[in-house]
Amino acid sequence: MTTRQGLAILGATGSIGQSTLDVVSQHPDRFEVIVLTANSRLAELSRLCLRHRPRYAVVGSPEDALKLEKALRAAGLATEVLAGPEALAQVAALAEVDSVMAAIVGAAGLAPTLAAVRAGKRVLLANKEALVMAGALFMAEVRRGGATLLPVDSEHNAVFQSMPADYAGALADKGVRRILLTASGGPFRTMTLEQMAAVTPAQACAHPNWNMGRKISVDSATMMNKGLEVIEAHWLFNAPAEKIDVVIHPQSVIHSLVEYADGSVLAQLGNPDMRTPIAHALAYPERIEAGVTPLDMFTIGQLTFERPDNQRFPCLLLAYRALRAGGSAATLLNAANEVAVAAFLGGQLPFLRIADVIKAVLDRIPVAGLSDLDAVMTSDAEARTAAAACVAAWS
Repeated sequence: MTTRQGLAILGATGSIGQSTLDVVSQHPDRFEVIVLTANSRLAELSRLCLRHRPRYAVVGSPEDALKLEKALRAAGLATEVLAGPEALAQVAALAEVDSVMAAIVGAAGLAPTLAAVRAGKRVLLANKEALVMAGALFMAEVRRGGATLLPVDSEHNAVFQSMPADYAGALADKGVRRILLTASGGPFRTMTLEQMAAVTPAQACAHPNWNMGRKISVDSATMMNKGLEVIEAHWLFNAPAEKIDVVIHPQSVIHSLVEYADGSVLAQLGNPDMRTPIAHALAYPERIEAGVTPLDMFTIGQLTFERPDNQRFPCLLLAYRALRAGGSAATLLNAANEVAVAAFLGGQLPFLRIADVIKAVLDRIPVAGLSDLDAVMTSDAEARTAAAACVAAWS
């Protein structure tokens, strides 16, 4: 390669951001870090800036920007430090940025990811909320901006790898019968409802296979993470709800599968390490070293599969309900889930009440059309208010 790919990593201090930087550091001839962002983890962002020397760094507040700038100047680094949501959108669209790793967790990642697709960037999508909250609007902007969208979630990346190379349009156009998203089942797969009623945030964040952030770990424990991925798969692959199934696969070796009309089922396998899908998206359509231990099938021994238990994990059904309802339903679902998970992590809400909060919000707020981003954010705010009221009533 004669030129390096300029990267903006939105959410650099999170697990996806750090895994991305690990892959990038193995290929200094291919990638140049232009932008690193974090909300408030200044010490970690400062260390990353000193190592990767980006041209820009973005933090959440002007006060934190001053602190970071002072620390970087003292270390002799000339990185320009910016602050706030507008700065995130600005750096995502910079001319010197070729690819944007969209790894900000939650609704906060929507606006900068939209800015990247509007600028026609190569977007490596790890922020599933962008599609969950505003799928129709987001995909319209991808087409309008001429952006390249590459999924980073291990499941969607696996589907992407198992699809026909020239896939576009409806599944049946290429002989695809259905998509099967695998799920580990999380840490409570074999627990009874009585046991789950007493679980703690520490238990919910102790995922058996993956190293993830606290919010995503709780989503995995409730299986809402898989529900959000069903909605995301709908938009990424133009797949109706009835063509997307979830399969519990505790070993997390098969990351997802695609079933074809002729009876063939193609799957992507690998050790549960996010550096694999990250490396795939970074270098696509080439393949590069990711630093991941090769899969040893003899050590694994066996692969097992189960149907989801919808009684113990109602969040999955709530996600399918929102997908089928359309409009603002998925936006309401996502916002209510974020509020409920934060309350659980803060000790204000029992684990099993997370699904109750989400259902209450979906029951109370009518589904509306989403004509623009303002409408999305209005629905998001309305759901958060309703969810907070539920938490207050039940805490």
